[in-house]
Amino acid sequence: MFDKIKSIQAYEVLDSRGFPTVACEITTDSGVSGKAMVPSGASTGEREALELRDGDKKRYMGKGVLQAVENINRIIAPTILNRNLDVTEQTRIDEEMMKLDGNEFKTKLGANAILAVSLACARTAANYKKKPLFKYLREDILKKQDDLYKMPVPMLNVINGGAHADNTIDFQEFMFMPVGATSIRQACQIASECFHALAKLLKSKCFSTSKGDEGGFAPALKNAEEALDLMVEAIKAAGYRPGIDKDVAFALDPACSELYDKERKVYVFKKAIDAHILSEKDGTKTTEQMIEYLESLVKKYPIISIEDGLAEDDWDGWRKFKERMGDRIQIVGDDIFCTNPRITQEGIDKNIANAVLIKLNQIGTLTETLQTIKEAQSANWCAVISHRSGETEDTTIADLAVACNTGQIKTGSMSRSERIAKYNRLMEIEDYLNVQAKYYGLNTFTNIKK
Repeated sequence: MFDKIKSIQAYEVLDSRGFPTVACEITTDSGVSGKAMVPSGASTGEREALELRDGDKKRYMGKGVLQAVENINRIIAPTILNRNLDVTEQTRIDEEMMKLDGNEFKTKLGANAILAVSLACARTAANYKKKPLFKYLREDILKKQDDLYKMPVPMLNVINGGAHADNTIDFQEFMFMPVGATSIRQACQIASECFHALAKLLKSKCFSTSKGDEGGFAPALKNAEEALDLMVEAIKAAGYRPGIDKDVAFALDPACSELYDKERKVYVFKKAIDAHILSEKDGTKTTEQMIEYLESLVKKYPIISIEDGLAEDDWDGWRKFKERMGDRIQIVGDDIFCTNPRITQEGIDKNIANAVLIKLNQIGTLTETLQTIKEAQSANWCAVISHRSGETEDTTIADLAVACNTGQIKTGSMSRSERIAKYNRLMEIEDYLNVQAKYYGLNTFTNIKK
């Protein structure tokens, strides 16, 4: 069967922060269509593919994406249409766009432009095949016929800090992981009840319950310990047990690239210092001190995963961190790998982590994203599918997590509709699959001793 792409149309939409991002709709000769919207990050790695912005300060404070839209409509679309391609030729279409740009980091056309077309293509092809997106990705692109679909354990960002919130916490994300659930539906229930228990607890202690970019609370706390203590208390108040082998474990994303002083090669807790919570001396840590600090938190709290515990430039530190704690916790690379298959393979070869965070817009095509996931899984690393701080109602990452059996997903807290949309989609998929869906809980961590 053959269904040629007939039209590719891009346009501007708004993300969850009210800034422009790129959307694209593809239509085929048979009249089938599909569309996708691209997310945007606030805390970004230096090796991420280029997110093309207009830079016109008179429009959206320079954050417009009309140039990226034009690159689709005037450069990418004519090229793809002239190739007479079938909508199901995902790899060929992605390769044509990569060739058209000519740079690994998509500096000519913009990763936001290329990804919009790449994801819209997959959406349209799934509609053409009359399959849910996760099923199309699994069967038609990955060429797998597995009967079992692993439902991902959510990482719910319930306390925001760092670049994601206007408060005094330097660490960016504190997350609940409902590892003791037996289904995604139960995991969402546990998460919701613990989240609302945390809200009640914060109010009782006169902390703000205002929200950060990803829907978690953004109270003005003194340090990570205070945040983690509140999380433990909230879980118990909701009637659950905190613990790696119990109902709810914790995950951290310190986002340490944001704290790293490259010249001095130290980590600076800028927010805490500015708020006079820490002195300049106490708020500055060497790599060894940062590793020791993270290890002390792991010993005290039920932390099972730490993402970006060190900076993207601190490769020697990552190796030491992995040697010290890699058999006890999941060590996730985000900024250091940026979903780039070449850099991820280097990290695997150097054994500096045991998991990679997957953000589609860090690399710019579905094909390269799937390659990175494959590399990770082949090395017995975990792959954690992730949202961005600037999200849309697009639910592609939910389908991607299920299709690839990654077993974990980061898509925000139990608030904000662009985050909830992904949880609703996961429950929808679980209901659709019925007995073919399995929630692995703690067993999803194949790379650590439990």
